[in-house]
Amino acid sequence: MTSAAAVSRFRRPKWAGRTYSLLTAAAIVTNLGSQGALIASAFAVLQAGGDGGDVGLVAAARTVPLVLFLLVGGALADRIPRHRVMVAANSLNFLSQGAFALLVLTGTPQLWQMLALSALGGVGQAFFGPASEGMLMSSVEGEEAGRAFALYRMAMQGAGIGGAALGGALIAAVGPGWVLAVDAVAFAVAGGLRAFIDVRHIPPREPGGGIVADLRDGWREFIGRPWLWAIVAQFSIVNAVVVAADAVYGPLVARDHLGGPGPWGLALAAFGAGTVGGALVMMRWKPRRLLFVGSLCVFPLALPSAALAVPVPIGVLVAVMFLTGVSIEVFGVSWMTAMHQEIPEEKLSRVSAYDWLGSLAVVPLATALAGPAESAVGRTSALWGCAVVIVVLTAAVLTVPDVRNLTRRTAPVTGSTADADAVVPPVSADAERPLGGLG
Repeated sequence: MTSAAAVSRFRRPKWAGRTYSLLTAAAIVTNLGSQGALIASAFAVLQAGGDGGDVGLVAAARTVPLVLFLLVGGALADRIPRHRVMVAANSLNFLSQGAFALLVLTGTPQLWQMLALSALGGVGQAFFGPASEGMLMSSVEGEEAGRAFALYRMAMQGAGIGGAALGGALIAAVGPGWVLAVDAVAFAVAGGLRAFIDVRHIPPREPGGGIVADLRDGWREFIGRPWLWAIVAQFSIVNAVVVAADAVYGPLVARDHLGGPGPWGLALAAFGAGTVGGALVMMRWKPRRLLFVGSLCVFPLALPSAALAVPVPIGVLVAVMFLTGVSIEVFGVSWMTAMHQEIPEEKLSRVSAYDWLGSLAVVPLATALAGPAESAVGRTSALWGCAVVIVVLTAAVLTVPDVRNLTRRTAPVTGSTADADAVVPPVSADAERPLGGLG
């Protein structure tokens, strides 16, 4: 093969522009660091003399400000260039995680210090998340955008798997402080990459009436689309019961029936591998009825809870977790596609913030109630209850006509719900020319 042919073969695809490539590279860097840091922070608390309750407090300290500041973060990201919000959030995370690492490396950190630094990290994530999602959605267009989103998600999932494995090994080798330091450096590198994002393709923002007015406008955009609020409402509960099953009941079942944390870690790794497989599928598959197909793929989310309720042997559980990872990634890419093609670009971050808020708000309550629920009805009944809730809510959301009928567009939407229909009537397969969007 000639050098020219080799260059042609490995040339960056046309749809992977500079902004998209920088976003993807930065996401890989941060996911490699942050997944290991999640493990490291828990071990840092335990190393400082804390117990399981203290680990939960530090995790909650990050979640609470994340939920509280999401809407403000979304409104801000639709008012000023999103990459500036992302860089500022990365800077805050670099400082907070760096201080956390320094405390762990130089002595015994106090619980209040870890709580405060974890809360600062949550604030950074609250501003980063909606800005990042809006930036990503605005960075791709054309019929290959779906492939771009699938590749982005695959890169993130793969980096997350590698980061968790690498973080666990580094904690054992050099301790949690150094892993936290690596995560701080990762935030700095990612922020540097994002500073070079080109936003000239995004139209200048019209002067607004203030943050509150922007939030009201985003709420009208959100509530005016039945497919949007119905699925967010569905996942506000689905996410909560899935996290409760995986974070609370899963380790207990593993301890009592599967052989301990090793097999449970293998099952979680299988889920991660499944998400990578699902992203590979969506790089080639462009379902026309986006949310109908995506919602059908939510049903398998009930399988892990059911498998833990039985409980099945570890080999079966690994297969179930892999299948679940594949199916939920099909939903994820389809969801991003729908958001990309239906929500006006200038409102993407605000609507994304409402999506994030709905998806996260109930999770702390569910994890807090998992223990009392087990005491009240038993672990097996609680797990079967999780599975039933997922199936019932997914069946319910499929009764919404917009969810069943929303179709991949051939042109991006402009304006708002007042001047654009939320759903395109299905067209014949031979007339379809899928526009890529985000999925």
